Amino acid sequence: METLYKTKEMTITRIFNAPVDIVWRAWSKPEIIQKWWGPKNFTAPHYIMDFRVGGKYLSCMRSPEGVDYWSTGVYKEIEPLKRIVCTDSFSNNEGKIISAALYGMNPDFPPEMQINLEFEDLNGKTKMTLVHEGLPESEQQMCSQGWNESFDKLDELLNT
Repeated sequence: METLYKTKEMTITRIFNAPVDIVWRAWSKPEIIQKWWGPKNFTAPHYIMDFRVGGKYLSCMRSPEGVDYWSTGVYKEIEPLKRIVCTDSFSNNEGKIISAALYGMNPDFPPEMQINLEFEDLNGKTKMTLVHEGLPESEQQMCSQGWNESFDKLDELLNT
């Protein structure tokens, strides 16, 4: 596991002990995403997606205290088994983009960020690289922890 911090860009690379088509499915099927989405002890009670270029997603992460955090985005690029690029924004439960400050978070989060995912076949394993662009530098550690905890849950799901 490798995490690099750059100005307004965070990169995480993980190797999963599963074929690329299985890891891809974990990103492209909402019923699977709901099983691993969100940091440790968070759940994903709501995840809908129109997985096509120009399609949107709307997700909810629920904290252990029962606080819901909604996000939305638009798929900009999809290259099956290779690449997903989408926008990422805090939203309300209807998908309207809102300020992170409304969730008690840093108001320096931009209204729209970008997520770039690359998938590479490693002879039955999958190297996945996530680049989250537009993050405030002050929030990169928190976001890295959240993503890595989500990926830990994904790894556990892939190995069951």
